[in-house]
Amino acid sequence: MATYVNDLRLKEIATGDESGTWGASTNTNLELIGDAFGYGTEAITTNADTHTTTIADGSADAGRAMFLKYTGTLDSACTITIGPNTVSKLWFIENGTSGSQNIIISQGSGANVTIPNGQVKVIYSDGAGSGAAMVDAFASLALTLATAAQPNITSLGTLTTLTVDDMTLNGSTISDGGDLTVDSGGNIVLDADGGGVYFKDGGTTIGFFQNDSSDFRMISSVSDKDIKFLGNDGGSTITALTLDMSDAGTAVFNHDVQVPDNGKFTAGAGSDLQIYHSGTYNRNYIQTVGTNHDLTIAADEIALTNSAIGETFATFVADGAVTLYHNNSAKIATTSTGATTTGLHTSTTSANISQVAITSSSNAVAWDARAAANAYHVTTENTTFSAPSNAVEGAIISVEIAQGGTARTIAWNTVFEFAASTAPTITATANKTDILSFRYNGSVWQEIGRVQNLAQT
Repeated sequence: MATYVNDLRLKEIATGDESGTWGASTNTNLELIGDAFGYGTEAITTNADTHTTTIADGSADAGRAMFLKYTGTLDSACTITIGPNTVSKLWFIENGTSGSQNIIISQGSGANVTIPNGQVKVIYSDGAGSGAAMVDAFASLALTLATAAQPNITSLGTLTTLTVDDMTLNGSTISDGGDLTVDSGGNIVLDADGGGVYFKDGGTTIGFFQNDSSDFRMISSVSDKDIKFLGNDGGSTITALTLDMSDAGTAVFNHDVQVPDNGKFTAGAGSDLQIYHSGTYNRNYIQTVGTNHDLTIAADEIALTNSAIGETFATFVADGAVTLYHNNSAKIATTSTGATTTGLHTSTTSANISQVAITSSSNAVAWDARAAANAYHVTTENTTFSAPSNAVEGAIISVEIAQGGTARTIAWNTVFEFAASTAPTITATANKTDILSFRYNGSVWQEIGRVQNLAQT
């Protein structure tokens, strides 16, 4: 009986077998040997996390090829197992997939080799059975020039590492097809006698640094494009400051702007308006400087409170009431016909918070607690409610979750807190409605109400 125990899975004819037909089997073996020196391509199922390539016994397949290219579209890294796990063989393997994902080449439970998208690696298998491993053949490859003479360095090939004391370019360009790293044990000094250091993308100047009579200039070159200062705040990238070039360079700060005691925010050619804190008197001032400089506070609504913003002194509302308080209790409030003093007040209508739709995108619901305090969500996909933005301590929000024609599952960000720390199971019945309410305590959104399995009308 024929066997296929060799590394190319060629048919090995047993003694006395295939009388009169051994030539056909031999020719097939020769063709498969040729295939083993050739090129093969194999497609991975779209978005698969795993894939298996098996070198067939005595018949043609892509896995036998010396150069093996994998294609297909991926949305995550894919582990490819090449079998049988007793084959010891060398491959040139290309990750030709779409989606910018790695492929991981494996044979058994031993080591594997990761190939980034668009790259080729030379790999061999040890064929050790269930514990078989894949090895990057060139992982430890080192190239050394026999001499330091210039003719040894040409435009052909790649030098992994090159040590140079000093370098002078005959031309004016250093190029790299990928990322270029400049790593110095000391400082990196850019010394341009022309006075400018330019940043380009695809040949277009985006911005540059310039010496202007020893003044340091930082210039955004593209019309109406901003200058942004970004940083890492607790693991999240934030834009700390934006200089809006489409608005004459308006500075937009992401968070606080701080000055020390007696430092001032000033406006006007003569510093006519000053806002500051006096460390000497422990007082805050909004001050106009000079004679006949009036101070106008303009807003649709103004509130005067204590420093903790916990006690109100007065409120002023455009086209509405001016209300004066004593010990945080309203005492006098103007109306269209006069004023109302402290006493019973009756409202002819109830409070109304407009209902706002919130939708799911990429399996996540973004909820603005300020803009959609009274929200409703019609399910279109399985989704997770993200942490609400614009959260304010004491805020109360609610959401009506209405199942469409197909019931969907709902999950919750950990900022939502439920009784016994157990999120509710949303009614999984088409055309049913659940209503949940939350209160923000400054840290988490605490559930304060829940009604489920309501009929939609």
